[in-house]
Amino acid sequence: MDRISRVALFIILISLSISSHGQGFNVPSKDWGIGFGNSTRFTGLRFNFIDRNIEEVKGINFTVWYDKNFEDHTGSFKGIGIGLPMAAGTKYRYGLSLGIFGVGASNDLAGLNLGGLGVGAGQNVAGFNIGGLAVGAGKNVAGLNVGGLAVGSGEKITGLNAGGLALGSGGDIAGFNFGGLAVGAGDDIQGISLSLLVVGSGGSIQGISVAGLVVGAGESMTGINVGGLAVGSGESVTGISLSALGIGSPEIKGLSAALAVGGAKVTGFSLAPAYFRIEGESGFMKGVSISAFNHIQGSQNGLAIGIFNYTSEINGLQIGLLNYVRGNRKGTRLLPLFNSRFN
Repeated sequence: MDRISRVALFIILISLSISSHGQGFNVPSKDWGIGFGNSTRFTGLRFNFIDRNIEEVKGINFTVWYDKNFEDHTGSFKGIGIGLPMAAGTKYRYGLSLGIFGVGASNDLAGLNLGGLGVGAGQNVAGFNIGGLAVGAGKNVAGLNVGGLAVGSGEKITGLNAGGLALGSGGDIAGFNFGGLAVGAGDDIQGISLSLLVVGSGGSIQGISVAGLVVGAGESMTGINVGGLAVGSGESVTGISLSALGIGSPEIKGLSAALAVGGAKVTGFSLAPAYFRIEGESGFMKGVSISAFNHIQGSQNGLAIGIFNYTSEINGLQIGLLNYVRGNRKGTRLLPLFNSRFN
């Protein structure tokens, strides 16, 4: 064992011994200087095995482990915290914290935090945070956050965030977000979101979203949305939407391009090589639709180009091999080459 290792072991043993028997041994003062043990209020260079029932610690703090009773995680630490292997044990932690296994705080964690396995807080994590496996917070994660496997929060994620496998929030996600397999939010997603498989939101999506398989929202989508297989929402899709297989929503506005495009109200330019559909007699198409089969159960207001075009009512023009307008008088309902309103 080299000299540095012996000194480190000696310091740890002293800190452990003092922590188990008292508040600490500090020089030249009980409140500042160099301290060994669990001094609850101290400023300076401090060595302790487990921080518990802390009031306020400032300076450079070395700890080994954390108290499993989270009611003992009290007070605040400000400064440089080094965990061998865990930097944890207080309610609030601000500054620079390094932990071989992890860095944590029972309430808020802010600053530059690096954890070999993880970085986390019971409520909020903010600043520049890197966790070998994960970065997580019970409420909000904000700033620049990188988790080897995941970044997650119970309420909101904002800033520049990357999770090797997934990025997820129970509330909103805003900023630049990358999830290796998935990016997901219980509420809204705003900004740029990229994933190899899925970008999904229980609320709305605004901005640029790109996923290898699916981009989907429970409510509305606005901006540029690209899904390898599908793009869809429960209420509306507005902007530029691209997909290899399908795009679907009750209301679609803007440019849509996929093998199949469908909705109740579609406005803009739609390119659907296989199938374009307007559902319901109250539905409508406004703009231009190009598809092998334009199937419009409601009204067509604009231009439909395809092999077979069908609509109930028309205020525009059909161009194709066969064109059917159900609302036309007899003899003009089914026509070759083109059809329009003949009443």
